[in-house]
Amino acid sequence: MRFDDVACVRGGRLLFEGVSLALGAREAAIVTGPNGAGKSSLLRIAAGLLEAAAGRVTRNGAAALADENAALDRELPLGSALRFWARLDGREDALPEAMAAMGLVHLAPVPVRMLSTGQRKRAALARVIASDAPVWLLDEPTNGLDSEAIGRLERACATHQAAGGIVLAATHQGLRLSKVQILPLAPTRDAGA
Repeated sequence: MRFDDVACVRGGRLLFEGVSLALGAREAAIVTGPNGAGKSSLLRIAAGLLEAAAGRVTRNGAAALADENAALDRELPLGSALRFWARLDGREDALPEAMAAMGLVHLAPVPVRMLSTGQRKRAALARVIASDAPVWLLDEPTNGLDSEAIGRLERACATHQAAGGIVLAATHQGLRLSKVQILPLAPTRDAGA
C-alpha cells in the first residue's frame, strides 16, 4: 500500500495534505493526531470509500475496514450477522477461528442489539479477521476494549503480519504492532483545531 502526496478535503475544509507512506508485506503504520486531523478520513481513502483531493493511493489486493460502523444486522444473532459477511467474502470457513480470536464464540446466539460496545467492536474486528484481506484498516480499534481484548487484537495483528499482511491503524491509544511506522497528522490551518 502506498500513499503519494495525498490530501483530503471534507466539508470544504482541507484536513491534511502531503501525506506519503509506503507499507509492504508484514509492515504496519499507526496514524496519530488530534480529533479532526483526518485519521478516519485517511483510512476511508485507503479503503476506497472516499476520494483523495490530491495525490494517489495504490494498494495491491483487498482491504478490510473496521470502524465505528460495524454493519451488522442488529436483529440477527451475532454468529448469523457475521456469517452473512463471511459468506459474501467466500470465507465462511474462516469465521469460527476469527470469532475465537476475538473471544466471541460464546456470544454467537446473542442478538447484535444486545452486545456491549466492546463486544460490537470485537465483532467488527472478527469480521476483518475472517475476510482474509491482505490490508487491514483499523479505525480506533481499541476504543471500548478491555486489556484482554486489546491483547487478542494485538495477537491477531501479529498473526496477520506474519502471514504477509499489512495493518494501518488510526488510534489515540497504544497498540503494539511489529515493523510499525508512526504517521502523525496535524490539523491544517484551514481545518482548525
